[in-house]
Amino acid sequence: MPAGGKPTVRSRRLGAALKRLRLNALLDQEHAAEAVACSTAKISRIESGSVSARVGDVRVLLDLYEVEDASERALLEKLARESSKRGWWLDFEAGHPMREILGDFLSLESDATYIRTWHPLLVPALLQIPEYTRALTDVSPDVVEESAADLVVKVRQERRRIFEENSRRFAAVIWEPVVTGPMPDLAAHRAQLAHLIKMAKQPNVTIQVLPLSEWAAARVSPAFVGFSYASETSPEVVVHDTVSNCVILEDPDAMAGYVHAFDALRSAALTPNKSVSFIRGIMNGLAIENEEM
Repeated sequence: MPAGGKPTVRSRRLGAALKRLRLNALLDQEHAAEAVACSTAKISRIESGSVSARVGDVRVLLDLYEVEDASERALLEKLARESSKRGWWLDFEAGHPMREILGDFLSLESDATYIRTWHPLLVPALLQIPEYTRALTDVSPDVVEESAADLVVKVRQERRRIFEENSRRFAAVIWEPVVTGPMPDLAAHRAQLAHLIKMAKQPNVTIQVLPLSEWAAARVSPAFVGFSYASETSPEVVVHDTVSNCVILEDPDAMAGYVHAFDALRSAALTPNKSVSFIRGIMNGLAIENEEM
């Protein structure tokens, strides 16, 4: 059974994929149960994610469903192997908001091989420096205690560390006010822009700035993060932030709209090279302003 006695994101993803492949193969649960010598009830629980499938059973089912793509097989076997894997965020106490609210999101993020994000207001979390994150917590009505603010910074920097070490593909489109908007701390503002320039030079990272004039494109969607896995280039999961939580969308039919939205944003945005030049110009302007003060 998945850790905690309830479906995990990994077990749900594995179960949904196995169900999709079974249906594509025009087989019913009885065929699957016979192949792995279990009951149809267990197949149902595997497909719902409430029971973890063993790697050996997954291989048998993939053979039955005639899945030959090596990367897809490797991904599903990895999900079976790690469906109960303990994430670093589980070190927080049971019931802790950081664990309850972000647990599923962090699991999706840690497994992703390609991350897309659109943000019209803030620097994406994986690109934030500690000073920028702390400036956000200082003005957030939801973070009132010093310890809570420290925790937000700590978690965000741990996410950033894991992201930078794994060299996953990352594409971000940010609206111009993210770069030009004033911050309480001028030094933190400049340091954050310098970090964006540094990250934009990484071979796996693409950062584009959407000009303020492209207001129509900026309204194609609220902020979102899309996650892709293995060789799949289209997002399999999309996440929206809310005031107190995040909404995880896994419906394949909904993904096409986000692909269209992100493509529209990238087309309207400055090229990656022009985006770096724009960010550098704003950063240098901040330096001049600082000297005049």
